[in-house]
Amino acid sequence: MRAQQRAQAVVALGGGHGLHTSLTALRMLVDDLTVDELTAVVTVADNGGSSGRLRGEFGVLPPGDLRMALAALCGDDAWGDTWARVLQHRFQGDGEMRGHVVGNLLIVGLWELLGDDVDALDWVGRLLGAKGRVLPMAMTPMDITAEVRGIGTHDDELVTVRGQVEVATTDGTIASVALEPPDPAVSPIVLDKIGEADWAVLGPGSWFTSVIPHLLVPQLREALVKTDARLIVVLNLEEQQGETHGFGPADHLAVLAEHAPDLQVHTVLADRASLGDDADQLDELTATAAALGARLVIDDVAMADGSPRHDPALLAAAYAEIMQSG
Repeated sequence: MRAQQRAQAVVALGGGHGLHTSLTALRMLVDDLTVDELTAVVTVADNGGSSGRLRGEFGVLPPGDLRMALAALCGDDAWGDTWARVLQHRFQGDGEMRGHVVGNLLIVGLWELLGDDVDALDWVGRLLGAKGRVLPMAMTPMDITAEVRGIGTHDDELVTVRGQVEVATTDGTIASVALEPPDPAVSPIVLDKIGEADWAVLGPGSWFTSVIPHLLVPQLREALVKTDARLIVVLNLEEQQGETHGFGPADHLAVLAEHAPDLQVHTVLADRASLGDDADQLDELTATAAALGARLVIDDVAMADGSPRHDPALLAAAYAEIMQSG
């Protein structure tokens, strides 16, 4: 069933496993014609693992989150499933290749061959039969820095932590995050896609290192503020140890508002089981969403096994319902 009289153009922003899940859900809506154009805008600040090694050696964008987004857009047929597994395959062994991922090497190889980051990602997408397009958040690699409390000499002392991996695993409490460089170049295609979209989706994912960075790029934030696209913010199912330790659902929204106070949010999507029976928590989330001008939608979007992961099929159904209701 189509969610609107015409299919919708959607831009999903984020990185890592959260964006992968969201794109998997949205790809299902491409299959049932609810969405006719799907674009992923992906964080490019990773400094760890295979991505970090390739970034350091070749001076390129870290390819890992871009690779995961491409894999999520592969179809469910034999071709798509096979290429998704190839793209995600990580080399074993004891040599220099250990830990590298096939898709990362493919992407970097095409970047070297073609000399155009966006064009190369489009070629990978065509090879995979991807049901959507993957674009980098910015055209230069960047670093995330955070002001963190609780790791200095005094509990209230702010200490600067640098690097996506280091920020994500800090033992302190993150007060704010920033990007270096603070105003990176953004592809005009990204800005056009945001401007043309009917819907934009932000989250779920690592809040300070995958979600909020999109709001710290001046051109991206301006595009999201000016677009007519209706913004859906998808909340995480639980706090993330290190990055958002001690955060409740309302805290995630409050931090988002602090970093982008002019952002207009259309819908906040939260999982029913994650909210539990805590009436105070629900009241706080409802009030925080209302302060952003957003409606709060509570739905069952978590995996049935109790793990803190979104179920792509349930998330797809929730997205379709939101788009149908407008």
